[in-house]
Amino acid sequence: MKSRGADVVAQVLARAGTRYVFALSGNHVMPVFDAALDAKLEIVHVRHEAAAVHMADAWGRLTGEPGIALVTGGPGHANAVGALYTALAAESPLVLLSGHAPLAELGKGAFQEMRQAEMAAPVAKASWTVRSAGTLGGDIALAMRMAQTGCPGPVHVSLPVDLLEAEADAELPPLQAHEERVNARTAASDALLDALARASRPLVLAGPRHARVLGAQFASRFEQATGIPVIAMESPRGVNDPALGRLAAVLARADTIVLAGKRLDFMLKFGAAFSRECQIMEMEADFPRWTEAAAQRKWTHHAWREEVRAALAWRPPEWAQIGSDNDGPLHPLEAARGAQPLLDASDAVLVADGGEFGQWAQATLAAPHRIINGPAGSIGAALPFAAAAKLARPSSNVVAMLGDGTFGFHAAEIDTAARYALAYVAVVGNDACWNAERQIQVGTYGAARARGCELLPTRYDRVAAGFGAHGEHVASASELAPALERAAHAGRVACVNVAIASVPAPVYRAG
Repeated sequence: MKSRGADVVAQVLARAGTRYVFALSGNHVMPVFDAALDAKLEIVHVRHEAAAVHMADAWGRLTGEPGIALVTGGPGHANAVGALYTALAAESPLVLLSGHAPLAELGKGAFQEMRQAEMAAPVAKASWTVRSAGTLGGDIALAMRMAQTGCPGPVHVSLPVDLLEAEADAELPPLQAHEERVNARTAASDALLDALARASRPLVLAGPRHARVLGAQFASRFEQATGIPVIAMESPRGVNDPALGRLAAVLARADTIVLAGKRLDFMLKFGAAFSRECQIMEMEADFPRWTEAAAQRKWTHHAWREEVRAALAWRPPEWAQIGSDNDGPLHPLEAARGAQPLLDASDAVLVADGGEFGQWAQATLAAPHRIINGPAGSIGAALPFAAAAKLARPSSNVVAMLGDGTFGFHAAEIDTAARYALAYVAVVGNDACWNAERQIQVGTYGAARARGCELLPTRYDRVAAGFGAHGEHVASASELAPALERAAHAGRVACVNVAIASVPAPVYRAG
């Protein structure tokens, strides 16, 4: 029995439990769009290829399943590649499937011919072009396993259109359950626990995947068993992450630090964040195994743990007094604080993206689930992130906090949310400038030389309304709560445009 290569691709995705394919149409992937009908795969059709990858990224972070993005070849693929970097840095499992010029025409100037696999390789765990219609199913299955195995991350596969249209064996590769790699180096684990047990002020630092619910559960069990704090780092501000309070002071006091799958990179000032006497150990994260072994020991670090947790939760007491004149723009903290009631709901999702406004949101707001731009430091993904979050958790409150600069990247994805009835709330902090960059200019060169960061005070609520959203405009503090309440009960995607003051992001000083 024969079928098209595209049918094999669609069937493998469906058998793996894929619920949505985030896609933008184009010549080279039309066979997959057609095959998705018979495989009963639901395609969520977006307005920009990068948005498809961002949605797959958010899906992977929230569910642990690899999100699937599908784009056409050539310029469509090029549009998508930049978004892979955000997912790679965030340790997010996804698979990008890109259409590709026909193999039979390569080197002859084929339509939209491009070295796609080489382009994606630096921002993916693995990247390749399928070479035979007979291996399409195996290639897709392998990519999905690789995206989840070990440290999660994005995998790219290019699909030549002549292989998608060619006959292929209908026999599908066997399903293989994803299994975490088990670290068989028992001696190394014992040495790790020995070092932690001897330390007075030990810490374990983990990467972004352990900041999310699925990974955080394993880390939390280890912390509860040992009293040794586990701190997951996922912010581009690193040591100065406003969501981690006095982290810098904590790191400076630690005498033993385990980097559990966390690189000694810019986020840790390449080691300068630690004291010179601090012992540093690097190992692949294996919290389930460590927790099991730790249960056989006695630990005496619970007081240190309480001290660390209090430091991470610390916020300047003067924040409680921050407000604004009723007739003027809101302080970013005030705008962010107003969204907390929506995030107090069960299983709520906070999306925080952007420069200074995004940092105030991260420092101020708490939710069961959080998606931020991550170590990549990129901005612009908030609206696709929120749409995917609403698909993953349709009954949950999803609130996206984003700056006005961020809104401009993927404003048209409001249209996607409207078409698919994804009722999230987007709160846009509007200070009519690229404030993060302006703060750099003011601090480095002086206010008189701050140029090129100006934006218009655009009514983004009206822009969103043009795409079918519910729009609200907030010009003063008294208007915020009623506007958010109306937005939350609008029954469709909503955009709350809030006029805010241009102030720097929060920075905590050690001590």
